[in-house]
Amino acid sequence: MANVNVRNLPDEVHRAIRIQAAQHGRSTEAEIRAILERAAKPENRVKLGSLLAASARETGGMTEEEHALFEQVRIKSPARAASFE
Repeated sequence: MANVNVRNLPDEVHRAIRIQAAQHGRSTEAEIRAILERAAKPENRVKLGSLLAASARETGGMTEEEHALFEQVRIKSPARAASFE
């Protein structure tokens, strides 16, 4: 797992997080993890794959011919890490 160091956190923010952590029965560190997870992965977020699948269902899906066409042009090689050099 990754580690993050937050510098220059205002005292009043740290104090508020400590109080919030105590109310939830967890450590300040665990509370910060929970806050970050809620911010990065909200419950009501839209996932692209789910959105596309729902759109396809609403429009009647794909025909066998359309599916075969997508399979024909799809890149089948494994994904590679991006290089920025």
